[in-house]
Amino acid sequence: MSAVPAAKMLPDALRASLRDALAQVNTLVLGKSHEVRLAFVALLSGGHLLIEDLPGLGKTTLAHAIAATLGLGFQRVQFTSDLLPADILGVSVYDAQTRQFAFHPGPIFTHVLLADEINRAPPRTQSALLEAMAEQQVTVDGTTHALPNPFYVIATQNPVDLAGTYPLPDSQLDRFLLRLTLGYPDEQAERELLAGEDRRLLIAQTTPVLERGDVLALRKAASQVHASEALVTYVQALLARSRRHPGVRVGLSPRAGLALLHAARSHALLLGREHVLPEDVQALFVPVASHRLVADADAGSGEALAKAILHAVPVD
Repeated sequence: MSAVPAAKMLPDALRASLRDALAQVNTLVLGKSHEVRLAFVALLSGGHLLIEDLPGLGKTTLAHAIAATLGLGFQRVQFTSDLLPADILGVSVYDAQTRQFAFHPGPIFTHVLLADEINRAPPRTQSALLEAMAEQQVTVDGTTHALPNPFYVIATQNPVDLAGTYPLPDSQLDRFLLRLTLGYPDEQAERELLAGEDRRLLIAQTTPVLERGDVLALRKAASQVHASEALVTYVQALLARSRRHPGVRVGLSPRAGLALLHAARSHALLLGREHVLPEDVQALFVPVASHRLVADADAGSGEALAKAILHAVPVD
């Protein structure tokens, strides 16, 4: 028996709810439909999202809107220079009555974690997220605790040239499936934002469109979207080009290639397709690759290099 295409495996009601969820988030985060779609791509791929931008451009609003729309548990951690790993993960406290240590879970035990201004915390605190983001578990005092499923980190960071920021190490950056920026809204969206209701009040009044089981079903469907051999060859060519491209000191790893394929599958599902096209890969390559490329000192930004690599590899 032949496999049922992933897009057709979705019940009509769930497919409609997914469209409604995207539409609802777009009513809360105005003028950023492309960025909202990328945020859903990261979620459906089982990955995590890094948003780098100046303060006040809607990063926190996007995280709140997604959690409220999907009916998922939400926690926010404000990263500061004095934040400790235990403030995120939790701590074991001795109980005199039972004469045992009892684990008190931290805010990381949620479905959607907003790690706000993550690069304001020192590297030791940033590294507290590494195991959680890679393995969906945390280890405290030698005991491993599973995190809720789904588990989705949306981290925000200010540009590294702002005062009081620490650059994220490469190992931390690699845990994020996508990196994007929101930027300033266009004139129409900004006017609607200024004249409309407070976004926090609107989010508080939001009715969930999906629920936890729906998100898990969508993740499973996304993982089954078909990627042809020719498509995989195209992805491999992009990886190979990144390793020899002028200005790139360290190119993309096989894990980056897997991340690109996962993201492209989710992108195709969001567009209602049962197979991945080169256009899906092209739409996701820069957000997936730009923060993973290690550039020479005078080679420009990772985003510019990723665009150049994408332009240099033809689609056969």
